Amino acid sequence: QTVDLIENYCQRTLKNEFEFEYQTKVDGEILLHLYERFGIEKMASMLDGVFAFILLDTANRKVLLGRDTYGVRPLFRLLTDDGFLAVCSEAKGLLDLKTSMSTPAKITAFLPGHFEVFDLKLTGKVESVQMDRFHCCTEEPKHAAYNILEGLGTGFELETVKSNIRILFESAVKKRLMAHRRIGCLLSGGLDSSLVAATLVKLAKEEQLPYPIQTFSIGAEDSPDVAAARKVAAHIGSEHHEVNFTPEEGICALEEVIVHLESYDITTVRASNACLLSLLNQAPSPKAAAEDSVRLLKELYLFDVLRADRTTAAHGLELRVPFLDHRFTAYYLSLPEEMRVPKDGVEKHLLREAFKGLNLIPDEILWRRKEAFSDGMTSIKKSWYSSLQEHIESEVNDSQLEKASVQFPSNPPTTKEGFFIRQIFEKHYPGRCEWTPHYWMPRWIKATDPSARTLSIYKPNKDQ
Repeated sequence: QTVDLIENYCQRTLKNEFEFEYQTKVDGEILLHLYERFGIEKMASMLDGVFAFILLDTANRKVLLGRDTYGVRPLFRLLTDDGFLAVCSEAKGLLDLKTSMSTPAKITAFLPGHFEVFDLKLTGKVESVQMDRFHCCTEEPKHAAYNILEGLGTGFELETVKSNIRILFESAVKKRLMAHRRIGCLLSGGLDSSLVAATLVKLAKEEQLPYPIQTFSIGAEDSPDVAAARKVAAHIGSEHHEVNFTPEEGICALEEVIVHLESYDITTVRASNACLLSLLNQAPSPKAAAEDSVRLLKELYLFDVLRADRTTAAHGLELRVPFLDHRFTAYYLSLPEEMRVPKDGVEKHLLREAFKGLNLIPDEILWRRKEAFSDGMTSIKKSWYSSLQEHIESEVNDSQLEKASVQFPSNPPTTKEGFFIRQIFEKHYPGRCEWTPHYWMPRWIKATDPSARTLSIYKPNKDQ
């Protein structure tokens, strides 16, 4: 039996609850005990963490695959018509496999929140016999029953909701302190990363971690994000590091980024490592905003989570994302739609309100307006976006763009930037355009550029 790519934050609780006898200290061992006791569906639904697993049940001749709710951990599979199965954490790892098929086999991303069961035949070939969803982001996860959090209230009274948000968020960060390696934090100086870093430093002191929490920000020396991150780091007392880069270095790294990402989506490539953009300001109604937030969460594995995982894993780092904690997101999505929409033009207003007056992070950061990541990290004199567009103008002419739909009939690029990125993608992954099923674009506004810059909440402010 083999297991791979698993982080399970409640394994100790489950081990004690069911009196499992462990033989190793490996995270993945819990899967074997849960599978043997309860079967595949309950096993997967009880995992509180991020994972992509391959489990070989030789006694019953089964092969089982599964992936976490949001697809934080990558998993790709290749399955031929005659039952040849191959699985990898990157699509590129399956490209050169030789099969008996006359045409190249399709390589697909395994769906988040799902498990699949295969019958294993004596020939070594397989047949898929079950593919089911074990968890959805709008449902409270089953593992919540084994992790009682004191102080959680019921009802939607504002103070109760704010208290619950704080309790669940702190729990999300705390469970991610379980690690064999030192923990650091990417800090952009925006709301989300600042709350994570501040809570991490607070909990690290309480848990008496034997090392200081380090924070890292990236950008031009005079960028808004670097300046904001510096203020947060000073406030929370982290050991802070700044990594400076120039637009020229960013342009030189584009091809490497695209190879790692295995995607030609414009926003994914441009931002390369950023959190989900807050786009619900433009929603025509709270109900529409709520529905679209679920859509965005379900597509994270194609865009934001994909870039966050690949750009960190490419350098041997293990990404952890407390804002995608199952209990936290399920609770937030259970709140009345009207509570979750922006207020007075401020996005994430409820989240900001929940941490108001605690001095966890500076007030100016708590209420800092959204900055597009790809601009926030570059110089106020000239943005990364502007520098990139200038470079692309010199590389792609109008005639090439006009013929883009002929050269790339599936998902044709409509901008020179899209054309430029698609060319690089096709150079490395010819004929694999289905890996990016569609471009990420904001809804409810007329936009040709998939960026926060198209939104009213994005207003570059040189004084910020």
